[in-house]
Amino acid sequence: MFAIVIILIVTLIVLAIMVNAIQQHREKVEAERRTEIAKQKSIIDETEHVLMAASQAQVPVSPELNTVLLKRIQNALKLTVELSTKSTDAKGRLSEISERINEFDAQSKLAIDEQIKLPDSDKQIIVCIQSLKKLRALLRSEHSKGKVDTTVFMSEDKRLDRMQLRVNVDTLYRRAEAAIGSQMMGSARQYLEKAIAALANFPSQDEYITNRRSQLEMQLYKIQEKLRSSNAADAARKIEEERDDLDMLFAPKKKW
Repeated sequence: MFAIVIILIVTLIVLAIMVNAIQQHREKVEAERRTEIAKQKSIIDETEHVLMAASQAQVPVSPELNTVLLKRIQNALKLTVELSTKSTDAKGRLSEISERINEFDAQSKLAIDEQIKLPDSDKQIIVCIQSLKKLRALLRSEHSKGKVDTTVFMSEDKRLDRMQLRVNVDTLYRRAEAAIGSQMMGSARQYLEKAIAALANFPSQDEYITNRRSQLEMQLYKIQEKLRSSNAADAARKIEEERDDLDMLFAPKKKW
């Protein structure tokens, strides 16, 4: 009888340990599931934020790049649905994203205008540049995961790089014009020199870069000529002032 009691006690202890272990495992699995869902939500929010910021900054996003980013959202939504089958919201958004991807796939052969309008304020320019950088970062991330064809990646990365160059150069040129209007020729020269250097150092030279560089170099030449004329005039005036001082110093003293 005593042995049976011992066996029952041991059995209960073992069962309690097993139940506790199972409970802990379930809690661990649930915690990992919630963490993964939160991770996928972060991916979705980040991608949508970048697309929205690019739209507000009037950054032209090609159908190919739109497809890459929407598929990033689609993959995150698919995993969310798998982890949370009761999430009707995720299922609805997944269906919507799939339709948008099909629309952009149909537009993928259309030409995209690479012209980008420079925003009016410095704050908007910063948003524009940040959008371009984030678009490139997401594109590279998806390519590193093997989700973007290398040809598409190289084409889109080059296009974004060119737009970033245009924004930088146009911003420097605008600042140079403002400096000229304020008669700050030295500052204007520095802005133009930076813009020309950016164009000269760009790895892929084309007609736009050649023409833009020629235009800026002509503007820089005019400024340098003005600075030379101004410096020459200042030097002549200084010499004249020094001559007047000498004339006064060695002039015959008047007798009073």
